[in-house]
Formats: sequence, C-alpha cells, structure tokens
Amino acid sequence: MNRKLVQTKKVYRFKRFARKSYSVFNSLHKTITIGVLSGCALMNAHAAIVDPAEKIATERSIDTIPSTELDEVVVTATKVGLPLNLAAKQVTLISKQEIERAPVRSIEDLLKYVAGVDILQRGPHGVQADISLRGGSFDQTAILLNGINLTSPHTGHYSFDIPVNLSDIERIEIVQGPSSMVYGASAFAGGVNIITKKEEKATAFAKLEGGMHGLFGAEARGSYKVGLASHSFSAGYKQSDGYIRNSDYKITNLLWQSRFRANGSNIDFQAGLNNKAYGANTFYSAAYPNQFDNTEGIFFSVRGESQGKLKFIPHIYWNRHYDEFQLIREGTPDVPDWYKSHNYHRSDVFGMNLHMQVATTWGITSFGGEFRNEGILSNVLGKPIEESIGKYTKSDNRTNISYFAEHNFIWEKLTISLGGLLNYNTAITDQVDFYPALNGSFRATDHLSLYTSWNKATRMPTFTDLYYTTATHMGNIDLKSEQSEAFESGIKYSHPVVRANVALFLMKGRNMIDWVKTSPEALWESRNHTQLNKKGFEAALNVNLTSWFGEQQPLRSFSAGYMFIDQERVKDELISNYSLNHLRHKVTAELHHTVVKRLTLSWHFRWQQRMGSYVQYVDLKPGEKVEFAPVALFDAKANYELGCTNLFLQANNIFNTTYVDLGNIPQPGFWFTGGVSIRL
Repeated sequence: MNRKLVQTKKVYRFKRFARKSYSVFNSLHKTITIGVLSGCALMNAHAAIVDPAEKIATERSIDTIPSTELDEVVVTATKVGLPLNLAAKQVTLISKQEIERAPVRSIEDLLKYVAGVDILQRGPHGVQADISLRGGSFDQTAILLNGINLTSPHTGHYSFDIPVNLSDIERIEIVQGPSSMVYGASAFAGGVNIITKKEEKATAFAKLEGGMHGLFGAEARGSYKVGLASHSFSAGYKQSDGYIRNSDYKITNLLWQSRFRANGSNIDFQAGLNNKAYGANTFYSAAYPNQFDNTEGIFFSVRGESQGKLKFIPHIYWNRHYDEFQLIREGTPDVPDWYKSHNYHRSDVFGMNLHMQVATTWGITSFGGEFRNEGILSNVLGKPIEESIGKYTKSDNRTNISYFAEHNFIWEKLTISLGGLLNYNTAITDQVDFYPALNGSFRATDHLSLYTSWNKATRMPTFTDLYYTTATHMGNIDLKSEQSEAFESGIKYSHPVVRANVALFLMKGRNMIDWVKTSPEALWESRNHTQLNKKGFEAALNVNLTSWFGEQQPLRSFSAGYMFIDQERVKDELISNYSLNHLRHKVTAELHHTVVKRLTLSWHFRWQQRMGSYVQYVDLKPGEKVEFAPVALFDAKANYELGCTNLFLQANNIFNTTYVDLGNIPQPGFWFTGGVSIRL
C-alpha cells in the first residue's frame, strides 16, 4: 500500500556544495547501476530478508484506512503512489475507456476535453501543440511517460514528441499546480504522466482509419508473456495532406516495453522512436508561411522496484531529440539571398534516480536523489565551440542535482504529507534552493474528503529562451529561473454514481519568462518581465447514468468541467506571445449514450474564452493587435461493436467554426473520418 508526499524548502548558498553533490552522486550512480544491473537477483535477496513481523506491522498501519479507499486507482501524484481519494492535490484521470470513445487522434487532442488544461495547437493530430496547466506556459508543464520525465530542455514545443499511440495508453494522470518535488524542476505548473498498458497475457490489436484532407492512419500492437517476463510492441503511422496550404504531416511511432518479475519485484525496460515531418505554416512567425519541421526523438529507460519494508526504486533513462527546422521549406521558389541555412539541433537528456521507501507504523518515508544532465548541440543555440561537429557549431550543457525526502502520516480520517526538495543546477553558480510542500487530506465520510496543499516550484529557462536570436527573435542569456508558490484547497466526493470535486487555488510567480514585444514592428524578446498573481477555481462532475437509471435506458455517462482564472500582472503595454494569453474561462461537457444495441455515440463540447491578444498579419506584414474571441466547438464519435471488431466514425468541429489557439494559425474546420479496429 502506498502513501503521500509533501515538500519543504529553504535557500542555502555555499561554494562547496557542487563538489559534495557530485561526490555523493558518484556513490548514487554506483548504487543505481548495481540496483538495475543486478536486477532480480538483488531484489529477490532483499525480499527474502524482510522480517515477517515487520511486514505485519506495516500492513497493520494501513488497516485503519476504510476499504472503500483501497479500491481507488493508485495515482503517482506524489513520490509515493496513493489512492486517488487520499491525494491532497487536484488529480485528473483519463481512463482507457474514455480514450476509446473520444473523437481524437492524439494525446494532445484528448487533453482538450479537460477543463484545467489549455491546448494551443499549431498542427492537429499530434503534429505540435503547447500544453499549459492553469494558465502556465507550455515550458512549465512536465511531460512524463511511465514516470520518465521527457520534458524537452530545448523547448516545450517538442515535449510531446513521444512514441505513444492512443491504443498504448492505460490512463493519463494530470497533476495540477507546482509539482517540482514529484516530477522535477520542470513541473512548474504541474505534470502530465502517461501510463501505458501492462498486459499479462497475449493480446493483439490493429486499427485502420481514413478521412478528409487525405488522412490515413494505422496502428498495430501486440503483447505476449514467457515465464516471468512480459513484452509488448506497438507501431503507428499517420499522415494527411493538410487542411490548409503547407499543413501536411507524416508521423511514425514505435514503442517496445518489457517487464521481468521475480518474487514480486520488477524490472521494466522501455524504448521508443518518434518521427515527425510536417509543414509548419506560420508556426513561429506569421511572416514566413512556408516553414517546415522534421524531428526525431528516441529514448530508453530501465526501472527496478523491490518489495519489502525498505523498497528500492532505481531508474536510468536517456532521451535524444533531433530537429531540422526550415524557416523556408525546401522547394519554395524565390528564396531570399540572406537565407543561407536551416536550423539544426540535437538535445540530450540523461538521468539517474534512486528512490527509497520505508514503511513503518508511523506511515511511509520516501527519500532519494536525482541526477539529470541536459545538453544541446546546434548551429543556432548555445555558445560557440572551437571545432564544429557536423552541422553543429554551438553547444551548452547543464546538470541538475536534487535530493528529496518526504513522510506520509496516514490515519483513519487524516493524511498529512510533508517534505522537500533540495535542488542545485550547474547553470546557477553557488546557489542551492530548497522547495517545500505541505499537503493534508481529511476524510469526513466514506465518500467526502477535504484537502489542502502548499507547494513551491522552479523552472530553468530552455535553451531556446536563452539563445534563440534571429531576424524576428532575440534570446536572453541573462534570464533567471522562474519561481512560484501555490496554495490549493478543495473538496472531493466519490460515489459509484457520482464523482465531483471543486478546487480553489492561488499562485504567486516571479521572474516569469515570456516572449514579448513593445510594438507590432518590434522583435520578440525573451524576458523575466512578468510578476504574476493568479487565482481561480476548477470544478468537475462525472455521473454514471447506467448505475443511476439502470441498464435498460440508453444513457451511459455524463461529465462536465469548468475552470476560471483571474490573472494579475505588472501593468505594461507589452504584447505577449505565450504566457499572458491564458484561458479565463473554459467549459467542457461529454455525453455517452446508446443508439441501438452495440451502437454508441459520444458527444463532446467545449467553450473557452482566452485573454490577451495577438498581432494579426495581413499580406505577411504585421497589422492591428487583435483580441482573442470566445469559441465553442462540438465533436462526436460513433462506435459499433461487433465481437472483437469495432467500426467507428467521428466528426470534429461539426459546425465548421473558425478560430485560432495561437495568433495567425487557423485551426481545422469540419473534419470527418472513419475506420475499423480489431482486438484479439
């Protein structure tokens, strides 16, 4: 059984800390390496020496939790996984059933239906989208795959270049609010953790789909088990000619996962490849409609987990991302003489974690550390290097070292978690920061609980923030790290028929980073210009209509959500490209019902009002500053189940509404598709 984590912070400054940190992490590296390479043998030996009396004491400390709590899905909103009802944070779950009936073709499309999430799309169906939580910027959201932090240090635009198909996903966990201690420094506004399926038997899945604008998609997934090992492999491909000029795309995903078990201990391997090539019409500058991007991401990770009173969870991961950005796409006529070369980037992230948990009658104590190195090679970003490496003439590198500790007290009615993260980054000389968190949850009844939390977080500027200087943009190597402090309180109601929650939140931010300009004709500049005070609330309702009205009637489920944000900042006349263009209101609703036997329909609605403005371009020249207009959108999907075969039709933007998420990039109008899937 798992428990909850909280964080506590201080600020230390002393020059010898870096050397000490590296010394300690040399030992940590060895521990992790031994933990992973020794694998099952080490874990079995550990499990064998656990004192049975101690194990009984551990189990007894959990006996006071009501059994209804134990049936909850265990979420990773803290260092120690806890049942959803015990989590003292706003955690939104998207289940595999919700994914299957949603009219979407990518994770980004799926997240649009969550009230607390803002998806600013440049291209649809997973081409590119910026993900923000509660009004934060896209660089402030951590993106994880099975707990592996794949957030890009290059730019948050590429954080979702991950090799996952919708059919791979078991569920998605969205943690709102600062979560640096849980997900790392990049989780400034929260995190999105994608949990993939772990089949324990042989399965097979295949899907084909096609539709308007030359859309074609195919997915295949298979899994099998041999002895104590289970393996799965999936492949996906999708393409489209595009809904406007220069919006075509081709996307390929490959994902391999293996799990080895011995006496309850696990070793998990996963590796994947994501490749995208797409027309990027006005993606980064409306003055250049013929942009093109070709990216490739590869990653590999190994994770071990032992069992017993003292649990070891070592983790090693590596993620590499290639990017070739063409401001003027090859084949475009009349290329100006000043355009000499495309932009080439290669970013690498290497990390090692060691997480330990101790269970006692007083609760669960969690502690450990993380080493994360981030580097980039580029012909645009970074500092000049003496000798070029292929096309790369510049580079930069930084290392983030953190230690954490947290204890979770769990009683019959009350859970209290407190802890903290001690963080050092080599890019900030002689400075160590301490980020605390305090979380509490009170279970008033078997169905009703109240919670409150206080957390602090930080975020380092991306390499793009620091160095991206072109004819239209100016980077800033003197940027400071962002800092935030957040308070949250809420109520959760959980019942087989109705689930509901309301959360009130307040966040204070300083040194906030954004790309701004002083006038429509000026360059975009990255600045620590904004000091934010942000407050708001979220509400969500899920109703199981089948349990309420019975199986004989057609209604199956209904859900709705609402988010409101009031954001105050220092008064100025700057034009913001990102962080100040937040959602003030967002409403979502979904209805799932049966039409006839085996045929179901899902209706999805969202309405949103975005604050801020953008400079509208006319004939490739900057014109007037335009306020964002409210937008309402309807989508629908029909599923017909015939044994192991599923036939589906889906329609997006049914009323062909014209709108933009980011200035000057029109979003798709009505788009109709259909397909078939087979599951064995």
